[in-house]
Amino acid sequence: MINPEIGFTSDVITNPNRFVGRTELLRNCLKAVNTPLSLIGIHGKRGVGKSSLARQIQQIAVGNYKTLINSGLKHEIPERSREYVTVYYQCDSIIKNVEDLLERLLNDQNDSDGLLRLIPNEGKEIVEFSRADETDVGMDLKVINWGAKGIESSRYAKVVENNTVQTFRNFVDAAITHQVKKKMKRDGLLIILDEIDVIQDKSGIGSLIKSLSSESLKFAICGIGDDLFEIISDHSSVERLLEEGSINVEPMPLHECEEIISRAEVLFDGEIKFTQEVKSEIASLSQGYPYLVQLIGKECVSKANITNTDIIDSEVLDEVKSDISNGKAFPTLERQYIRAIGQSEDRKNLLYILAHQKEDRTMFDTEVGKLVLKKARRDAEDLDIKHIDQQLPRLIDPKYGPVLRKVPDMTGYYEFINPILRIYCQLRG
Repeated sequence: MINPEIGFTSDVITNPNRFVGRTELLRNCLKAVNTPLSLIGIHGKRGVGKSSLARQIQQIAVGNYKTLINSGLKHEIPERSREYVTVYYQCDSIIKNVEDLLERLLNDQNDSDGLLRLIPNEGKEIVEFSRADETDVGMDLKVINWGAKGIESSRYAKVVENNTVQTFRNFVDAAITHQVKKKMKRDGLLIILDEIDVIQDKSGIGSLIKSLSSESLKFAICGIGDDLFEIISDHSSVERLLEEGSINVEPMPLHECEEIISRAEVLFDGEIKFTQEVKSEIASLSQGYPYLVQLIGKECVSKANITNTDIIDSEVLDEVKSDISNGKAFPTLERQYIRAIGQSEDRKNLLYILAHQKEDRTMFDTEVGKLVLKKARRDAEDLDIKHIDQQLPRLIDPKYGPVLRKVPDMTGYYEFINPILRIYCQLRG
């Protein structure tokens, strides 16, 4: 029995040895890290690998260049590259505004990524640690003991009552003075905010970043959005900060998707192999989304364990595809799918038609206050789908997903919110 997680993972990739492809993006990341005054903005669709790239930026920032070396970019690493101490925080939808975000950062006790670990006090012990297995990679700071007295950060960073913004400034200044400059002798502090798009009210975030950014403090934000200004748009000067730090993550080329599987074979230490035909088909099925490559790869290994084989060929993949089409393979995606279609066979067929349209977009005519499906009308008639305009609203209703959203500034256009679900609908049939 082989553990599929050895070679494949649906989690964010932090280990440089698991990361493959994205050479041009990594080149841009290296450039952005070494630009003293800039905001790094990572944006793209769900499942395309934004968070994994953000974690590689963190590795580059602390001086671990393993990912760059693996990608053939060793010769592009500056002789004197800027190095940082890092803070990494993943946002969630409970955060309502910039005030909530700062309160979270000020109270995050994560011992290897949190801001509080950088505030010196009598109640904790801080040591240097490596963010990867290699002993010669860049170092960062980590709390190993919070101490019996707990957090006493006010001794070094003044807490200003009822003023979260100023307290945050004080904490950051203390971290830069005592840890970044004095202890680690690094160029600056890098604060990485992942999934920032889920924050309900993002007004003020751009202004805060603009006012705090300096040669000693850099921000990186990561979120869904075709344009970073869809994420942060409240400060006109943010555009100048993004000139050398805007990183658009698009679906991977198919050959890089195949490299994910080849890297998995290496991690499995040769105990399981994929035929080239299967690698190519998985890459094609995933349509450039590494998350799906990982999911399908894991299912293939699990199926190989059941059938007691160490070669994953077309027969194994066909069984996995059958499980997907029957709703047995990916329970989380299946729940989203069932929630969207409900008990309606017509809505199921309509969703299938929409999922197969090009560019994730479906055009509607909003005349007379109704949403009338245009491009799929003929296909819908062939499948004898009744009352299309009555089936459609559930796909747009937040109570059931939603599956679709209106495309900004494009009258009558909608798109799938989650491209992974779109592809799943295609595979589900």
